[in-house]
Amino acid sequence: MINHSRHLLSLTLLATVLLYACRKGDKIVPPVITPVTPPTPNAAVTGFYLLNEGNMGSNKATLDYFDYTTGVYHKNIYATINPNVVKELGDVGNDVQIYGSKLYAVINVSNKVEVMDAATTKRIKQIDILNCRYVVFANGKAYVSSYAGPVQIDVNAPIGFVAEVDTATLEVTRKVTVGFQPEEMAVVNGKLYVANSGGYRVPNYDSTVSVIDLNTFKEIKKINVGINLHRLKADAYGDIYVSSRGDYRNVPSSLYRIDTKTDQVVQHFGVPISDIWISGDTAYVYGSEFSYNTNSFQITYNMLNVRTETVLNKNFITDGSEAQIKMPYAVAVNPVTKEILVGDAKDYVSPGKLLCFSNSGQLKWSVITGDIPGHIVFVPVKK
Repeated sequence: MINHSRHLLSLTLLATVLLYACRKGDKIVPPVITPVTPPTPNAAVTGFYLLNEGNMGSNKATLDYFDYTTGVYHKNIYATINPNVVKELGDVGNDVQIYGSKLYAVINVSNKVEVMDAATTKRIKQIDILNCRYVVFANGKAYVSSYAGPVQIDVNAPIGFVAEVDTATLEVTRKVTVGFQPEEMAVVNGKLYVANSGGYRVPNYDSTVSVIDLNTFKEIKKINVGINLHRLKADAYGDIYVSSRGDYRNVPSSLYRIDTKTDQVVQHFGVPISDIWISGDTAYVYGSEFSYNTNSFQITYNMLNVRTETVLNKNFITDGSEAQIKMPYAVAVNPVTKEILVGDAKDYVSPGKLLCFSNSGQLKWSVITGDIPGHIVFVPVKK
């Protein structure tokens, strides 16, 4: 169990003093502490981190933390707790996960994975990986997807890879070539599944999921799915759900199901999808689908039952408050309370908002975040 709350406030206060001592003359965004709910001292899930992407090129990725035990939201904690890190968290936060006692933040354009103590948010080490995207874990290893080249649209963009990192030494131990511009991943039964997008090679998108044997760390096959793949999540029944972003013109975004026992696509759901979070038997899905044909976004919310493999055609927000959300950019579900969190990126250049809904879809609270709130990880459940 990670006991975060007892450390965070004292460290924040100390680090704020150090911040101004170490960075005189620099313009630093100060931390913001906002009470949003009554305290829940015995909360089974003690809190969650939210990684704000920050607009590309602005070096404004930030990290927030919500403490269920105190009911307090801590905005922009990394800079204050790590005052000696000159460029702070970096440029474009693309993923955040916890494994063991460590917190991993994948900082895409800064070409690094930032590793912190999950209880204190104190920096441990930076792992350099070019144009890194997402991270998953298995058997003491971290697996990080990489575009393997600079951030630019290029029909000749290089093929991507996945780097294996030893979580004890925090050193890269092996690499394996996958498809073009690999995105999210999942580990099922000793195999790593990687969604390949080919997004830099438009209009020649990739359409495959790479399957990696973790023992040999070799690609054993590619599964042809749909163009411009992105999200990839595993359920408890041996299936993985993979999203296609389409081509933003004539091919719409959609969702596919792969049976990992056969490594075959077995179902195609005709639902728009930008992100998906699976909690128990329910998948929470939203779509913020852009079309160059209309030069506009279509926003949708939906749910799936992953046990029966059916679309519920049901909005997980039930009180009409989705009207307050300008641009959904993250979804997460508390594994114990089943409260639903939705990040709103608004206009992508100003502070966003995080909204918390009850398990029945009623708005409970909201709070201002950093720019582009995109990625959430819960502090592990108390044992």
